[in-house]
Amino acid sequence: MATLRRLREVPRHLLVCEKSNFGHDKSRHRHLVETHYYNYRVSFLIPECGILSKELKDLVMGFGPYYFVKGLPLYELITHEFINTFVKKGSCYALTYNTNIDEDNTVALLPNGKLILSLDKDTYEETGLQGRPSQYSGRKTMRFIVSIDLMDLSSNLDSKKYKRVSWAFKEKKPLKFDFLLAWHQTGAEGSTMMSYFSGYGIQEHQPKIALSTTPDLRCPVLRSGLLGGEPEAACSAHELFDWLGAVFSHADLNNEPYNFVSTCCCPQPSSVVAQASLCSVTGFLLPERICVLLEQLCRYFDEPKLAPWVTLSVQGFADSPVSWRESEHGFQKGGEHLYNFVIFNNRDYWLQMAVGADDDCPP
Repeated sequence: MATLRRLREVPRHLLVCEKSNFGHDKSRHRHLVETHYYNYRVSFLIPECGILSKELKDLVMGFGPYYFVKGLPLYELITHEFINTFVKKGSCYALTYNTNIDEDNTVALLPNGKLILSLDKDTYEETGLQGRPSQYSGRKTMRFIVSIDLMDLSSNLDSKKYKRVSWAFKEKKPLKFDFLLAWHQTGAEGSTMMSYFSGYGIQEHQPKIALSTTPDLRCPVLRSGLLGGEPEAACSAHELFDWLGAVFSHADLNNEPYNFVSTCCCPQPSSVVAQASLCSVTGFLLPERICVLLEQLCRYFDEPKLAPWVTLSVQGFADSPVSWRESEHGFQKGGEHLYNFVIFNNRDYWLQMAVGADDDCPP
């Protein structure tokens, strides 16, 4: 019976909604995008649009590349050469691939030069490094978080701290992982990372792009000033969030009595648009690129449009050690951490941030 009760339990989810305007001095839209480091999918929906503009198409096609390195020793990420070549000269991102945050050792390199390790108890003790218990370990601590500042570490290669970390990764407990890597530097050549890791069989990848046009799509009626909605006047941010999830999943929204797969339907009040463009980009996607896409979507309304709003949704990797900034991320039953912008034609916006049970409140 206890097992059945646990299976019936719905995991806690947290959705934070706020509204602002892109022109406000204190608007924090850019900061929220820049500090959500590990992004798996970006999707945007534009009602009353059949063909994307050239500017949007070019941005979508220009998201890549990113790289995959198999069996890369962790020691390679703390060498003086790597830090000087990538960490100090741009924004370098690395994330272990095909590792489960609640079962395996996982590693992430943040663009600020912090190396975050989420280690099981045995590995943590074998490395001999100093860390802290994971806040999602439960009663018995079985996972630890180690944070290493590569900028500080590389400032003195003769220091005891550098020698200790180097010895731990190279001799005491050599660790190897499959990594996703990406590097952002204005004007830098993408081949730099390819040549640097050529000895490890590095592969270059481009994000996958899916474009579609949906005719006669029923959309919620929204008003920028009514975040909580109003009966018979406008839908709420929460109702929109649920509806968007169904749209991006290509679920049937007709709620027909014979449909036993989906009972989803568009919230009320609603209106039917002649057509809507939906675009999804999947890969190892950098915040810098997402910022540019968000700015372009803001400029979408520089010329009069039929659409009253557009949306931009971003999903993070379920098994990344962090969600926003350096906030620890766990999996539990879902591992979700995502955000969504609703951009209105008067430059107002709604920002929705969602996390699962093993996460701090979004910033």
